[in-house]
Formats: sequence, C-alpha cells, structure tokens
Amino acid sequence: MPSFDITSEVDMVALKNAVEGANRKISGRYDFKGTDARVEQQEKLLILHGDSNFQLEQMLAILLPEMTAKKIDVRCLKHGDIQKVGGNKVKQELTVRVGIEQEQSKKIVKLIKDSKLKVQASIQGEAVRISGAKRDVLQECIALVRKDVTDYPLQYGNFRD
Repeated sequence: MPSFDITSEVDMVALKNAVEGANRKISGRYDFKGTDARVEQQEKLLILHGDSNFQLEQMLAILLPEMTAKKIDVRCLKHGDIQKVGGNKVKQELTVRVGIEQEQSKKIVKLIKDSKLKVQASIQGEAVRISGAKRDVLQECIALVRKDVTDYPLQYGNFRD
C-alpha cells in the first residue's frame, strides 16, 4: 500500500550560514556602525539584538532574504514580541519551528478526512503519514494539503510503494 509522510524540516546548517551572512551584512552597513546590532543563533532560536525597533526591522529585512537565498522557508519562523533590554536596547526572539505541532497535525488529518479521499491519515510524532490504495489518490491528497495549508512550511517525502 503506497504511503508518504508530511513533515516540516529546516536545514540547520543552511540556517547557520544565513545567520552568519546576515551578521556580515549588518556589520558592514554604515547605519549599524557603532551599535550592538547582531543576530544570535541558539539551536532552534534566533535572537535579534538592536538599539531600536527600527533597527530590528532593518535586521529582519537583511535576515529574511538571506534565509530565502539558502532555500529556507521563512514561514518556519515564529516571531516573538519585541522586548526592552536595559537602557535603550531591544531584542526580539524568532523561534524556528521544526516538525509539525500536534494541533497543526490534527488540522491536516481533519482536512484529509473531510475531503472524502480514499486515504488513511495518521499522526506519527512530528509527521503525518498518509497511505492509500493508489498513487493518484496520494497525489490528489498532496495537492489538497498544498492548497489549504499555506501558513506552515510542509515537505512531502518518504514515499513508499
């Protein structure tokens, strides 16, 4: 019985390269000279440090295209609130979402069940496994999920015949 998995993965090496590239561009820009503006990476957390909200927006405008150039879907970022840090400094945390959260998995399974396609959907940890009798039905299922789930980066892989 053919099956495939719906997952949400981020290439952490490419993310590290994007952060380093963004930091190089930030340190080279004239409007950031003499400031403490930088992007830190801790596993699945990016922290933007700056002197003002405007600087944080400018840093995001540098970081997001760097990530896109490295083929990282920017929808994987969950933006935190801007926090004041001693004096006039501010910081913002960006969480990198890896794996499909339980609530999102349930939405995907419900979407597939409501579509009346002849497939079975089951939650396998941080992935959703879809199995069906024919490849064509599985391809319809992929098209359905691609059309309806636009706010979350998903990959379709591990196809087994």
